[in-house]
Amino acid sequence: MLRLSRSLLPWALALTLGACGPNVPFDEEAAVTTQEAALTGPCAGNTSFQVGSGIYDITGPAAELGMMGYAMLDQKTAGIHQRLRARAFVVASPCNGKRVAFVSADAGQIFQGVKQQVVERLKAKYGTLYSDENVLLSATHTHSGPGGFSHYALYNLTILGYDKQNFEAIVDGIVQSIDRAHTNLAPGSIRIQSGDLLNASINRSPEAYLRNPSPERGQHAYDTDKKMTLLRLQGSDGAEVGLINWFAVHATSMGNDNLLISGDNKGYASYLFEKAKGTNYTAAKTFVAAFAQSNEGDVTPNIHGGTDGGGANDFESTELSGRKQYDLAKVLYDGATQLVTGAVDARHTYVKMDEVQVAPQYTDGTARTTCEAAIGISMLAGAEDGPGFGSEGASCEEIKDMWGAFTCAVTTTSCQAEKPVVLEMGTMSPYPWTPEVLPLQVVTLGNLAVVAVPFEMTTMSGRRLRQTVLTQLAPIGVNQVVIAGLSNAYAGYLVTREEYAKQDYEGASTHFGPWTLAAVQQETEKLAAALRAGTTVAPGPTPRDLRNEQTTLQTGVVFDDKLLWVDFGSVVTNANASYTRGQAVTVKFWGGHPKNNLRRQGSFLQVQRKSGTSWVTVAQDWDWETKYRWERNNCVPTMACSHVTIEWKIPSNATPGTYRIRHDGDWKSGWDGLIRSYTGYSREFTVN
Repeated sequence: MLRLSRSLLPWALALTLGACGPNVPFDEEAAVTTQEAALTGPCAGNTSFQVGSGIYDITGPAAELGMMGYAMLDQKTAGIHQRLRARAFVVASPCNGKRVAFVSADAGQIFQGVKQQVVERLKAKYGTLYSDENVLLSATHTHSGPGGFSHYALYNLTILGYDKQNFEAIVDGIVQSIDRAHTNLAPGSIRIQSGDLLNASINRSPEAYLRNPSPERGQHAYDTDKKMTLLRLQGSDGAEVGLINWFAVHATSMGNDNLLISGDNKGYASYLFEKAKGTNYTAAKTFVAAFAQSNEGDVTPNIHGGTDGGGANDFESTELSGRKQYDLAKVLYDGATQLVTGAVDARHTYVKMDEVQVAPQYTDGTARTTCEAAIGISMLAGAEDGPGFGSEGASCEEIKDMWGAFTCAVTTTSCQAEKPVVLEMGTMSPYPWTPEVLPLQVVTLGNLAVVAVPFEMTTMSGRRLRQTVLTQLAPIGVNQVVIAGLSNAYAGYLVTREEYAKQDYEGASTHFGPWTLAAVQQETEKLAAALRAGTTVAPGPTPRDLRNEQTTLQTGVVFDDKLLWVDFGSVVTNANASYTRGQAVTVKFWGGHPKNNLRRQGSFLQVQRKSGTSWVTVAQDWDWETKYRWERNNCVPTMACSHVTIEWKIPSNATPGTYRIRHDGDWKSGWDGLIRSYTGYSREFTVN
């Protein structure tokens, strides 16, 4: 979800007034030959793969950087509840020499510039081994991560510009995770299992869903996809490598007033599984559990409506949603016996999405075209789990009053049909505000196909695209298809033609007009057909590289200050002398700005238990029971002081003993500009 905040409405309204060919003929003879080769060739019945996993920290600035997702100007990072991770898997099939790298990243989106520079750095190290074609980057879509890492203006608006530090943390972390997965590559197998997860999601735009044809809806028991598909990766030596599962639900359990960095429900589910498996987040080789995103466009975890996920607060709602996903994933993982069979392969192309000529068989029987990127008025309203300004459903199909009719007459192009346009990103200069050259990709991991799309697909649009791909690939043994949403780039939502007419938030956020899904089906089918026939595809037009065209209104850390009679790391408010399990320990320190050192692969805090004469760390800033909070303390005269508050909710199974809270940070000198580390400790306290 991304919406323009209320404070940007007048400006956005003011701004408002301001190539692909037809389907490639399918070679039936070649297809039959390929099908026979798949059944009898070197990969027929193959169950032997090479598998490797890797995980790396991608947590960006934990203070004073706008968050990505809800587009709220005042939602800026002020601490950490969970660190964000890139979870990478490399899978290769020796039978055909092909490989794929899949990454699920705790991020709001994977923006185009991120994919460009990840592939660029992989090529610098590995040559042609990794490319656009076989690298798939997908975002979990947490709305509680720092922003400013797009190269396109729309997505940096409420962040007040580009943030190089966050961009670098994400790109480098993804590269490091793939590098670890590559290094850990070893013979192994993949098992697949699926099951339905009920009472964990609802459709937040049910009226738009009901616009889809009744016979089509009748093929499905629910108005959201309940199926979780899970891969269990295991080494030939019996070592557990990790898991990937795909389940469609928004990562919006944490609301738009949250200021702590969090992986939201999917991040928590990963944390639970990794904790159960003893994952070591600093190790080069360890178990990795990716709870990846799918076609979540109209799917919310807030099952009681609006922003209500069932908990007393956002943290409890996140726990509830994440725990449900973890519980089913554990059942599927433990019960996974069916081996993935076949080969690894991939096809990728770039499509100029604002100029696609869509053949009649994908539309309503008439040749159609896509449009220059634009968003509708209803985008400003936000969705139910992130409300904004006004209400959804502003469709020129339904507007009857004079003012509405005038608005539609002035703003709507014939190409955008029912959408009252509030902002045309595609006509901005010198560069469009959102990308128009976008990647499409299909990957096969044996009999499973993964379709990567740079959009948030709604439930029914995902179903249609999966069927399109399955129809092409079933003859060569593919029997399951999943959508990997928010992958390789990002350009809003993707809805069905029927849902588009309703112009709810999702339809208003579908950039390229009413026939965008048809265009994606057409162009993705070409990729699937090439996979089936064993042929190559044209790379398509090259997307812009805007790394050198970025601007920002953000200011960095000038210097850190404190009162003369204290040191950095000194305690402001200390712990009590003793606690019991279930209570919360809170300690406040004089601190430095976290932008001075992101401490990736490290921690701003440690909960330590005394063991003899030594101290053993039992929790860090990525653990669910801890919170690291930062706040500016306007001490006189410089107004540059910081307070850091560490919270630890003592677990019910905590070992009785003597504990302390340790805070590690960094401060910047106003005299020499150097950044120096510091450490502070609370008093010792007992847990009974």
